[in-house]
Amino acid sequence: MQKGGTAMKMDLNVIIQKMETGDQDAALTALQTFNKEKSQCFSFTSGEEEDREDGHLQEERLGKLVMGFLERDLQPSCQLACLETIRILSRDKKSLAPFATRHAMQILIRHAGLGQGEGITPEIPDLEVIVEALKCLCNIVFNSEAAQEAGAELQLIVGLAKRLKQCREPQWNHDVRFFDLRLTFLITALRVDIRAQLARELRGVSLLSEALDATLGLCWPDTYEVARAGFDGCSELPPLGRQETERAMEILKILFNVTFDSNRRKVDEEEAATYRHLGAILRHCIMSTSEGEERTEEMHSHTVNLLGNLPLPCLDVLLMPKVQQGSIEYMGVNMDAVKVLVEFLEKRLDRGNKLKETLLPSLNLLTESARIHRETRKFLRMKVLPPLRDVKNRPEVGNALRNKLVRLMTHIDTDVKHCAAEFLFVLCKESVSRFIKYTGYGNAAGLLAARGLLRGGRDPGHYSEDEDSDTEEYREAKPQYVIVRNHKILVRKKI
Repeated sequence: MQKGGTAMKMDLNVIIQKMETGDQDAALTALQTFNKEKSQCFSFTSGEEEDREDGHLQEERLGKLVMGFLERDLQPSCQLACLETIRILSRDKKSLAPFATRHAMQILIRHAGLGQGEGITPEIPDLEVIVEALKCLCNIVFNSEAAQEAGAELQLIVGLAKRLKQCREPQWNHDVRFFDLRLTFLITALRVDIRAQLARELRGVSLLSEALDATLGLCWPDTYEVARAGFDGCSELPPLGRQETERAMEILKILFNVTFDSNRRKVDEEEAATYRHLGAILRHCIMSTSEGEERTEEMHSHTVNLLGNLPLPCLDVLLMPKVQQGSIEYMGVNMDAVKVLVEFLEKRLDRGNKLKETLLPSLNLLTESARIHRETRKFLRMKVLPPLRDVKNRPEVGNALRNKLVRLMTHIDTDVKHCAAEFLFVLCKESVSRFIKYTGYGNAAGLLAARGLLRGGRDPGHYSEDEDSDTEEYREAKPQYVIVRNHKILVRKKI
């Protein structure tokens, strides 16, 4: 009995021979057999290097034959079998050569219904064929720089943008929409030039905001206030469906790509209006749930990442909705979204895994929101740095959010340590004395040294005046602590 690798090689020879006859029915039967076997057992079982190399050569030969078939006028079933074979083969980087050329990409783009020019797109699109072609393109673009280059030359992003504009038209099902979005995400993640083209030439932020609006089924009671259609005024919305959540998350990821540098540059009034419009939708996303806690957290994570890209002045849309029954009101402002962001932050903090990747986006977002919006800062200060009553324990001891954040200020990861300190420093209006009061001098020393503030400092003028009345507990404990100068360094010493 032959080894698995040899048996597969013989099967490939038979399949290739049937393909070489050019007969459509014979090719269909052969490809269906190949696709079924490879789907059940993707990798070769033979340990022989020669068998594996021969297998790749045979698969490359099969790939060329399949691409040749796709240039012909085929029945949909044969088109589908050819594309399924390409999808399976394109998982392996060593089998990509027949599919990564400009000509091959042009054929696949045509079958995906994304081609440019007359006579390129089929008159009556077959949705199954389109979806299978999109899956092929996702694999190939992800695995091949040559394919990415060919996609750029063939203006793949223009075809994708054209279909994204049809986000409210009923002829496209979930699978077509989802894999359109997945392909858009991949090519904008891998090619900076295509990302810029989508952002600027194709007005990507507006285009994708509209797609997100359509996906979530929104209505607009006010300019920057959104609701779910049919649920306007409801305090609790039903969870988003699985398909809507999947598409929404892909859109959020693409928007993250195209807005990557937005918060680093000034925007004009028209751009600011566009970003505020998007921000209002993102507020709805952060207030929404999906089917299952894990899926909800994933959607919220993508939303927080994207909110961090918005120009800082545009984050005021988080506070714009009118206060309704059941809302969290502070200083006359709706703080529901900020409350959810704090809860999201604490959940990630409690989990403790991969803090740099999971915690910093929400921590940075809250820091910048607090820096620029007085109401947000004062609300966060109330939540994170309430009046100090526990004066017996060190600031890092305890389970309050302040204690958890203070512990991060001595974290081994420099970025985590800096962001936690920066957040608390901003909540203290960058007052050195107040910062030390809430975090302890030893914990505060790193940030103060980096800013040259170890000798003390004044409150920055760009913060509004807040009341900072000490609690009775703090006033009683304060005489037990003194600040002395020692070699130009402030030292807190108990006496």
